[in-house]
Amino acid sequence: MLRKNPNGDMPVVSENAFVDPTAIICGKVIIEDNVFIGPYAVIRADEVNEAGEMEPILIKCDTNIQDGVVIHSKAGAAVTIGERTSIAHRSIIHGPCEVCDDVFIGFNSVVFNAVVGKHCVIRHNCVVDGMDLPESFHVPPMTNIGVGFDLNSISKVPPEYSAFSESVVSANHTLVQGYRRIANEL
Repeated sequence: MLRKNPNGDMPVVSENAFVDPTAIICGKVIIEDNVFIGPYAVIRADEVNEAGEMEPILIKCDTNIQDGVVIHSKAGAAVTIGERTSIAHRSIIHGPCEVCDDVFIGFNSVVFNAVVGKHCVIRHNCVVDGMDLPESFHVPPMTNIGVGFDLNSISKVPPEYSAFSESVVSANHTLVQGYRRIANEL
């Protein structure tokens, strides 16, 4: 469902994207080509800053936002999800936040007030709160990263995790095409 926010902003969705009918996309949201938005995802850009302004939530091309993901932003701050990125089931991305290109964020993870560098892998049940992650960083399952965390205690992304992330992007790209074809048949 696409709907306006209280400021009257409507989402802008590429005709080459697929948004599941159960998903809610509200307000100043931009969804680019070949993006997959799964069932029950909520992407909501509706809060303003003290000046009454808000930045968009931008989902760049070839990205997949899976089932039950929530993307929102505090006080009108920007949220950008990069190209070829996978946000897995029931994760929360809360702005201000930037998730760069070719990132994988695993099931039930939370990212808030952070920049996640290119090629990062955040495994399942993780929290990244208030700390930026450098390029190609790997966050093991059930890790909580916040201000003061020693990032040097965690190794770089193993090659097999990057390959897995790429396979998820590819599978969801195929889903975009398949679901759009089905929608055109109805």
